[in-house]
Amino acid sequence: MSLRFTFFLSCLVMSLLAVGQQNPRLSTIAPPGKLIDIGGYRLHLNCTGKGEPTVVLISGSGDFSFDWGLIQPPVSAFTRVCSYDLAGFAWSDPGPVPRTMRQEAYELHTLLTTARIKGPYILVGHSLGGLIARVYEDAYPSEVAGMLLVDATHEDTTLFLQGKPVRMRELARNVQVPSVQTMKSSPPEPATREQIDQFEDQLKSDGPPKIGANFAKLPPSSQAMRIWALSQPPRASRGEGFFAEELQAMYEARAKQTFPLGDRPLIILLPKFEYGASPAGLSPEEWKRIVDEKRQQKLDFVTLSRNSKVIVAEKSGHHIQLDEPQVVVNAVRAVTSAVKHKTRLQP
Repeated sequence: MSLRFTFFLSCLVMSLLAVGQQNPRLSTIAPPGKLIDIGGYRLHLNCTGKGEPTVVLISGSGDFSFDWGLIQPPVSAFTRVCSYDLAGFAWSDPGPVPRTMRQEAYELHTLLTTARIKGPYILVGHSLGGLIARVYEDAYPSEVAGMLLVDATHEDTTLFLQGKPVRMRELARNVQVPSVQTMKSSPPEPATREQIDQFEDQLKSDGPPKIGANFAKLPPSSQAMRIWALSQPPRASRGEGFFAEELQAMYEARAKQTFPLGDRPLIILLPKFEYGASPAGLSPEEWKRIVDEKRQQKLDFVTLSRNSKVIVAEKSGHHIQLDEPQVVVNAVRAVTSAVKHKTRLQP
């Protein structure tokens, strides 16, 4: 990043902060969309364009609504498209705990209903957002017309915890995943002093948030919003997690039912899988096995619908929407067309 661009980005951040500070309730960069109250807390929803069906963009873990900045404008040219921030991210208020995928799906449903965004929708889920999209479809099947999974997380995924590969669902305890909560039944608690101190120590150690190579492809306004969002201290305490339990439940349900989407159009976007160097402490053979397994798992997403296809983005990493945005836009257009004309996806 050039010195001139860095200076420009800094000026843009300061100007946007000044705009946000005109509203003492926000004290932030002004959101591009609206803050919608869904029951004592507000989520940020940004909808653009016109037409049906509405496309809903669901971010992965650690990402924000504006990270779809290369996708939302071109999609809005042919239909309505909405991005939003999960509870506790960017402008969205912290929501009830625990933060389960079931809770996330319910909040998205309530957000769209409250904002009077008519369904059924095309859900576009990236990474963890792909799991949320599938949980949403399971809970509200009549509200989903089609789906696009952008390098989505699989329910049988292996992730790295403390440098070691772990099949996440195998960490499931013999406990029931809590039902959906409200601000009355289970409100969030403020972040602890320890959590805030950890955040501030990390900032001192690593320096101010920076724009990585992938996110540098976003428009300057989106980059400024990302720097601001990453610089915000935690607002709510981390509650108990049930991720492993939810993955195990999805894994068991999947074994009992093929084609849960029926004939609804589904496109699976995958990056080109490359092995690269194996992580520290892992043999090349074990690393190859994990990568091959992940690829096969994601190819298996075609069995979610009888009307599905896989597209490999040959020049992309995990964030296909940043590396090859036109591939994502074309896929959204294809699903939209199939839904509108009630046709099958072209091979």
